[in-house]
Amino acid sequence: MRRALLLPLCLACVPAAEARDYGQQGAVFPVIERDLLEQIYTRLTAMEKSGETGRLNQELQRRTTARVNRPEPVSGLVRASAARRWSFDPTITLETDIRGPKGELIHARGTRVNPLDSVPLRAELLFFDGDDPDQLRWALSQSGAAKLILTKGAPLELMKARQRRFYFDQGGKLVRHFGIGAVPARVRQQGRALEVSEIVLPLRQGARP
Repeated sequence: MRRALLLPLCLACVPAAEARDYGQQGAVFPVIERDLLEQIYTRLTAMEKSGETGRLNQELQRRTTARVNRPEPVSGLVRASAARRWSFDPTITLETDIRGPKGELIHARGTRVNPLDSVPLRAELLFFDGDDPDQLRWALSQSGAAKLILTKGAPLELMKARQRRFYFDQGGKLVRHFGIGAVPARVRQQGRALEVSEIVLPLRQGARP
């Protein structure tokens, strides 16, 4: 009898299961109100009817065309007033393995590789300000195989007028890579290195330095 009473007593001592409210878990993002979407749609519709959308598209097209015809000039460059020449070593250290099409190892990570050993620089690189008549004249007087790279000017206009291919150093990545601070400048291969030169041009009579 005593044992029979023990079981209900033990069960009575076990706490009842609790249903706790743990609150909000994680971020909750409000739903965009429908009337806000309707306001946006109404605004866009009004802009289209008034012609504002068309004007904005035309302005965007005009700016894009202007940027293509005359890219942003490379900042920080001046016309060379003192001749400079130095050697540039293009050797790089590989950060990953270089493998062939069949997975064969060509160069292991950490290997120092000189790109000129496999891909020589066959043409000189000429950097110059296309808006400066002296620099333009100098660049066009060099080898016909040279790459003409503008740091300022209108490449498409020059190509049409001169019947030569002109490039543009977008963002000044190349001049910064080679350490060029003044133009005109020339980059050409000398053995397993590149020779970089900043060239002083004679001033025309009456021209300002």
